[in-house]
Amino acid sequence: MKKLLIANRGEIARRIIRTAHAMQIETVAIYSDADAASPYVREATQAVAIGLADARPYLDSAAIIAAARRTGADAIHPGYGFLSENADFARDVRKAGLIFIGPPEAAMRVMALKDSAKAAMKKAGVPITPGYQGNDQSLVRLQRAADGVGFPLLIKAVAGGGGKGMRSVASAGDFQDALMAAQREGEASFGNPAVLLEKLITRPRHVEVQVFGDAHGNAVHLFERDCSLQRRHQKVIEEAPAPGLSERLRHTLGVAAVTAAHAIGYHSAGTVEFILDLDQTDEHGDPAFYFMEMNTRLQVEHPVTEAITGHDLVEWQIRVARGEMLPAHQDALAITGHAVEARLYAEDAEGGFLPSTGTLTRLEFGAGEGIRIDTGVETGSRIGLDYDPMIAKVIAWGESRDQAIDRLVAALDGTIVQGLKSNRAFLARLADHRAFRAGEVDTGFIGRHAEALAPAESVPDTALLLAALSQVLALVPAADAGIFARSGFRLNLPTEYSIRLWNGTALHSLVLRPHGDRLRIAGLDGIAEVSAARHGSSITTDPGGKLLTGTVITTGDEIEIRLAGQTWRLGLRAPRKDAVAGISDGRIIAPMPGRVLAVDVETGQIVAPGDRLLVLEAMKMEHRITARSAGTISAVHITTGDQVADGMLLVEIIAG
Repeated sequence: MKKLLIANRGEIARRIIRTAHAMQIETVAIYSDADAASPYVREATQAVAIGLADARPYLDSAAIIAAARRTGADAIHPGYGFLSENADFARDVRKAGLIFIGPPEAAMRVMALKDSAKAAMKKAGVPITPGYQGNDQSLVRLQRAADGVGFPLLIKAVAGGGGKGMRSVASAGDFQDALMAAQREGEASFGNPAVLLEKLITRPRHVEVQVFGDAHGNAVHLFERDCSLQRRHQKVIEEAPAPGLSERLRHTLGVAAVTAAHAIGYHSAGTVEFILDLDQTDEHGDPAFYFMEMNTRLQVEHPVTEAITGHDLVEWQIRVARGEMLPAHQDALAITGHAVEARLYAEDAEGGFLPSTGTLTRLEFGAGEGIRIDTGVETGSRIGLDYDPMIAKVIAWGESRDQAIDRLVAALDGTIVQGLKSNRAFLARLADHRAFRAGEVDTGFIGRHAEALAPAESVPDTALLLAALSQVLALVPAADAGIFARSGFRLNLPTEYSIRLWNGTALHSLVLRPHGDRLRIAGLDGIAEVSAARHGSSITTDPGGKLLTGTVITTGDEIEIRLAGQTWRLGLRAPRKDAVAGISDGRIIAPMPGRVLAVDVETGQIVAPGDRLLVLEAMKMEHRITARSAGTISAVHITTGDQVADGMLLVEIIAG
């Protein structure tokens, strides 16, 4: 293998390029019009333009294979997403005389549909969730099967993934509407509306095992990852190894995963996903587990496995594709430390997690020991709706789970995303949550702790202190950023600083006076004197003799303080009168282009916070648009079936 074409984009393309170049393999990047200026295009040995600014170029197998031939590439790596699990693409690549860096076509076909995958696993003796996987997709048959499975149950698109085409159903009366929604998403996302039904595990954990096989009949597992922290069935934070598993269960899951790989003649990287039922335990106290699905590709969360094993999984993929045996046997693989990964997305976490679009005017990542950043964008990159809105994966490794979490929270606190909204603050709160730190994880975690994961309203004195210090230190040249910690006051700066900070309508007034090499504070209970030092956006101080470091970012008249996973925003000027009065125009606008699937309100209707107003389909997903406050619907500007543009006025609400 001398030259590798990467049939993907963004973060995973950069990841593959990094390993290929380390192995002295040239790389070819393909790119759409939207990706022409992306970092991965620059970093590849050469790059080929393949089409318009949407997903279609990365799904055009003929064009991709033609690009490989034209550039002299002898292998293709599909990454994840797009064509990575498309058995026809794997077949066509190999028929063209090229190396496909992935599993055999036959194994991909077995695992491509959830019903055939479960049938194969049942035959191999791997436990599967009770349910219906039949070919009869008529409403009558599915309704009868649902009654047989019992409620609550889960509807899944057989070709699904990433939460698309998946609905939970609490009662028989809700079944038909949920079925139709799952079928619509399955058809839109995968061209296949077929579904299967499963018993809904009400307190599940999502634990997956990284497996690897070679063409010589060898297969191993590289331990497990816990991916239970999910929102709408999409992973948010992943970690390895899974916390709280007994060694017996860890071994059993590994054996089951390798059994699954052997059963389908698997080689290359794959992930066998299991669901653990925390409400059903065996005689050893271990939860029951069931096969859920197998992803026949590299996973987004593979870095945490690399971090705890020390092995480069992309390198393994390349070596296996070249016909080599696995680089290590099972008894040579071991877990070292703990790793946690957070998915940083361009989305409005405080506004229903809807995608956010725009240009990244500033992008900086928190750094430190054990921190790894995998990203496909940079300052100046534009994030639109054509592709996944991931900004980066923030990965932290530590000798212990607590240390890994501490490092992740610090890295998130130190990350700056400007130009669009992101879920950074939400991720920091989630990672630092007491229950997560205790390992009390299941897939309902985020919903159950929604109130605690919301932005904090009251501002602690330590945050006010950091905000005030940032204003004082902004007057000090960067070279003297540690002036109050080192050598006393100088440069003829004022001998007193009056700082005014607004939290909504609440005013906080602080006075800071230099005193030797420290600052005396007036206006905060219990904090009388501190040192202060600045390094970039980071400020270190010592209230009460205890050292603490936070990140403070000032943008215009707003100041953002980040400390121990929490984020607060304060104003540097008094709020406008209309904001003081609480006046809002009540205008609900489209957060993205899309199609209106349902309108749930009409003029004159009274709504409460959280009530659904409409459903918008965008990026092949259904997004609920809800009321943020109580009021009366004064106007509805759309009807079911309408195509709406980003920023279009949808609904108007009169507060009260």
